[in-house]
Amino acid sequence: MDLFRPLESGIRQNIEALPFLVDKTFPLPRRFRAGLPRDIAELSRLLTQDRGERREGYLGMPNYLSAYLRYFLPWNVYRLSRLLPQLPIELNDASEICDLGSGPLTFAIALWISRPQLRKLNLKFRCIDQTGAVLEAGKRLFAALNPSWEIKTIRGEIRRNGTLSVHSPGKTAGLVTAVNVFNELFWNLSPADTGGIKVLAEKQARLLSSLADASGAILIVEPGIPRSGEFISLLRAAFLEAGLSLLAPCTHSLACCLPGLKAGKKSRWCHFAFDTQDAPLELHKLSEAAGIPKERAVLSFLMAAKTEAGQAKLASPNAKVLEQPRGLIKARVISDAFPVGNDRLWGHYCCCEKGLILATGQKPEAFAFASGNLAEFTVGKEKDKVSGALLAQISHR
Repeated sequence: MDLFRPLESGIRQNIEALPFLVDKTFPLPRRFRAGLPRDIAELSRLLTQDRGERREGYLGMPNYLSAYLRYFLPWNVYRLSRLLPQLPIELNDASEICDLGSGPLTFAIALWISRPQLRKLNLKFRCIDQTGAVLEAGKRLFAALNPSWEIKTIRGEIRRNGTLSVHSPGKTAGLVTAVNVFNELFWNLSPADTGGIKVLAEKQARLLSSLADASGAILIVEPGIPRSGEFISLLRAAFLEAGLSLLAPCTHSLACCLPGLKAGKKSRWCHFAFDTQDAPLELHKLSEAAGIPKERAVLSFLMAAKTEAGQAKLASPNAKVLEQPRGLIKARVISDAFPVGNDRLWGHYCCCEKGLILATGQKPEAFAFASGNLAEFTVGKEKDKVSGALLAQISHR
């Protein structure tokens, strides 16, 4: 299962139409349009380095809601639409989806755009967010897509103690999703507070599992920053301890080799990057005008399921797995290609059951792979002196 394939033509057309659908659904007077790039830049600042300045319900303010709908929503839908077609999302008629921190129904919109085969199903969404104005805006926009899915919006929030503050979250769901939600909780934790983020991940794992039905799946998507990688690695461990199966991006259920913790002077975390050449031109223009161009998109994610196959427990990647004869092993490509040493070789960092590996080869061979690919490499016993990763050889695809 390769990840982040180029958009199919039908999906790309729907994403390109999204900014125009937003304008049609939420007309912006000409006198306010000139200030849109400024509002986007200001909201970007409040969403990142200046979170402490945000007021409660800030996204309900007209200028910020307009900026979010016209910039952040389309970019998030684009990111998800590059990912969702490849994921093992199995839904049937009348499946229930519980979407935490829905915002303007970002996940529901992205699923409708990127998985057209699901449109004929009578899916039922419970979209939960703390800002009513954002939920209602998403509901209006989703209705403009003319889908048949049932949407129920619910005011509520996920608390740091691992509880869901909502009057009635409904019954358990076949799919539980949370997109760009948990960074709101761990953002203010000190990087040195490894115990705090571990406790937070364990609490949220219990919450997510409690919302999924007996065979339900859980999908978490977060910004591709080191702290997100650390949180998702800890969430992964908590899922495994609870007996859940890992569906993506992991190829194994052994210990995570990219925990996002400090390793010397660098931090290695599981995240994926891909170019945005097929994103809407109008969205690129708006990004340039706001001073935050996006040539690359980056994210961290995890998909797990409550199935009988998920009984594997964590084990050390340095156990007898490493004693197996060298040979081909399935691995997930994590990084872009980069030059290695002085031998004109290029390499990728990859994750597999043996732990972190560095797969190297000639430049044409290395550039045949991209972040997110699933591939087989010939793994030996030698280690890279810089990273400590096992060295592997890239063969022709």
